[in-house]
Amino acid sequence: MLDKTGIAKRIAQELKDGWYVNLGIGIPTLVANYVPKDITVEFQSENGILGMGPFPFEGEEDADLINAGKQTVTLQPGASIFDSSTSFAMIRGQHVQLTVLGAMEVSQNGDIANWKIPGKMVKGMGGAMDLVASAKNIIVAMMHTNKAGESKILPECTLPLTGVGCVTKVVTELAVMEIKNGAFYLIERAPGVSVEQIKIATLGKLIIEGDVPEMKL
Repeated sequence: MLDKTGIAKRIAQELKDGWYVNLGIGIPTLVANYVPKDITVEFQSENGILGMGPFPFEGEEDADLINAGKQTVTLQPGASIFDSSTSFAMIRGQHVQLTVLGAMEVSQNGDIANWKIPGKMVKGMGGAMDLVASAKNIIVAMMHTNKAGESKILPECTLPLTGVGCVTKVVTELAVMEIKNGAFYLIERAPGVSVEQIKIATLGKLIIEGDVPEMKL
């Protein structure tokens, strides 16, 4: 199985040269640390940064430079800082080629639930609502099961939805799955993980076509 870093490394392989990419809170923020050296990617943060770099080394943090999750970040040469209205104009105008989000649940129709658990206090829905409404390419970085071992890859989400039919791909500690035609299509399995393990951990409709290759990280 992969850890959170492994999930981020696998998602970094999805990046394309010249893309503008928005990283959500949690596992997605780690993706900025693993950009392939032969490409250039501009990371956008909805709190007003374009050209966000990886996390700073200890002792080099600048408290004024934070991402949407309030973590300190660095800036790439030529980075821009602006107000949130400009940032959301970029998002709503579909100028971001890829959005990477965390999730509590994802359904086989591409629905995502990632902002609220009933009965628990939350500060708000954040920028995710705009991102899922505007983005055409959304990859979810999440754990396949919860702490009780229950699947979070579902026929239908049970938690309040953030977006409907918007997720294109899911990367978990067990697998890479593409969502299309109302099902999860198994593309890759994590190192040392069997197809049978993925079947057991997935409640949603899972399509397996031929031999499933192991991820190369």
